[in-house]
Amino acid sequence: MAAVVRVASIPGHDRVLTAVIAGTSSLSFLGSGFVVLCYVLFKELRKFSYKLVFYLALADMLSCFFTMIGDPATGFYCYVQGYSTHFFCVASFLWTTTIAFTLHRAVVRHKTDVEDFEAMFHLYVWGTSLVLTVIRSIGNRHAHLGTWCWAQSGRTGKAVHFITFYMPLWGAILYNGFTYLQVIRMLDNATRMAVGISDRTYQSDPRADVKALNRWGYYPLILIGSWAFGTINRIHDFIEPGHKIFWLSVLDVGMASLMGLFNSIAYGLNSSVRRAICERLDLFGLDKLRRWLPSNPTLPNQQQEGELVPLRSQDQP
Repeated sequence: MAAVVRVASIPGHDRVLTAVIAGTSSLSFLGSGFVVLCYVLFKELRKFSYKLVFYLALADMLSCFFTMIGDPATGFYCYVQGYSTHFFCVASFLWTTTIAFTLHRAVVRHKTDVEDFEAMFHLYVWGTSLVLTVIRSIGNRHAHLGTWCWAQSGRTGKAVHFITFYMPLWGAILYNGFTYLQVIRMLDNATRMAVGISDRTYQSDPRADVKALNRWGYYPLILIGSWAFGTINRIHDFIEPGHKIFWLSVLDVGMASLMGLFNSIAYGLNSSVRRAICERLDLFGLDKLRRWLPSNPTLPNQQQEGELVPLRSQDQP
């Protein structure tokens, strides 16, 4: 990942960290690849909101790919690996902010023009990722780090790394948290008002609304859980560069490499995806495999279970 830890020069530790990164990155690659595959195969998922999830999964998948290939070679390919992991990791957490913005604009501000922002989203995510990656490269040299290539350039390089990755990361975390808090409050108030009205034409299932609130509340926690140990490790490494904490390094690389898996489960495996899978299973006579899915997605009310698909249509009269 972008924050591959500066490994202590202990062979046993190197092997453990290498195994942790390879294993967790493989899980994230499979999870992200599943979301990408679902988007490609199921036409009913090709709506704007799930398209954002597709872009998020694509960034995660490419980040994991460049992490899993290990040490390709020295020189040019070493630079490609180091900068690619940084670029796609930044793109990943930036795509989560576009999802939060889209949800906030649809639910809180009651706007139906979210699809008009797609070009702007691409410019914002890929452009910002490129700028931060270029800035990250200034004054850095790439060297071998276990079986990976990454920058080792003293305190100045570490400071630049923190500024170009961890500061934007925590800015995204704060933005997502504040945005989802507003969305949750809005839906909570709307649910309470709906429950108090007895003669309304449309009544949503309160249990589905609660599921949505709970699911959206977990989204900001994904980035926090994935990068909290990495942030602590970066700060510790900057203050005491000669003292490596092995267990912290394991948690750092392990949790960071699992971000793609967490994103694929939280954002990608919603009720629309499960419904599409069940329909294909029924079509091919494999309905017994349904039990492996988290829940039965065929009930119409479950479409509200924390998914973003109906954002554009639900606010239209």
